Amino acid sequence: MLPARFAPVLFSLILSGMMSFIVTGVATWKALGFGTGFGGAWMQAWSLSWPIAFAVAFTAAPMVRRLVAKLVKQPAGS
Repeated sequence: MLPARFAPVLFSLILSGMMSFIVTGVATWKALGFGTGFGGAWMQAWSLSWPIAFAVAFTAAPMVRRLVAKLVKQPAGS
């Protein structure tokens, strides 16, 4: 079990991995179809996009949290 201080990094890592996996899969399918070479092309696209997606998710998260806090009604007493 990891210490709680790693939660923001782990959250960004898992979320960016899942989202980039799905998005690159859809984009690769749209560009190439499900023919020969699809899997390799998808994994190549994913291996490039995941680190970028992680960096964006990790650095943008605090700004997004502040924006969401401004856009939602806070519960009474908070």
